[in-house]
Amino acid sequence: MSPIELNQRQDKILQIVKEKGPITGEKIAEQLNLTRATLRPDLAILTMAGFLDARPRVGYIYSGKKTLASVTESMMNLKVKDFQSMPVVVSENMTAYDAICQMFLEDVGTLFVVDEKSRLQGVLSRKDLLRTSIGTQAITKIPVHIIMTRMPNIVYCHKNDSLVHAAKKLIDRQVDSLPVVEEREDGLEIVGRLTKTNITKAFISLAETNDL
Repeated sequence: MSPIELNQRQDKILQIVKEKGPITGEKIAEQLNLTRATLRPDLAILTMAGFLDARPRVGYIYSGKKTLASVTESMMNLKVKDFQSMPVVVSENMTAYDAICQMFLEDVGTLFVVDEKSRLQGVLSRKDLLRTSIGTQAITKIPVHIIMTRMPNIVYCHKNDSLVHAAKKLIDRQVDSLPVVEEREDGLEIVGRLTKTNITKAFISLAETNDL
């Protein structure tokens, strides 16, 4: 079910029931200086939508379902660190051939290239490797640092970044994954990766949590 955007009076009703429930319709009407008849359509909508439970001789109880505004807030509070996965890294001296093998063994679309200190040096995509493999160069001899994408053309994120903002980076740059990094004095340490699959799982989890 799609989230319902409530009007101002319906939001006020929810707030009253949250704070004072169980509470009768008459008491809610008194709180808002309105008649019971005026509130009847709003209470019916909130009950049918699952925001409120109506109990005979007891009154209305808040059921815990989230409003659109609170769902949006929950979405913005999702962090990269809660959904990131392990990065797949390779040495900058690895050959293109070995990188292709590694990519298929790990079943990933992107490899992150690091130096001897595990600092991020580049990103290697399927497109990079495909372009090299169909060329005339010997892929068993070409090191990946020759063909990888380097800074400042690498887009990345931090573990405390908003998941929504990280997802926007993926879309804007049209890439399959982002390296999750921590900034050190001598460069960027890669601590994870964020993929489209990670983001999809996060939003499915959010939908299930909020019964959307």
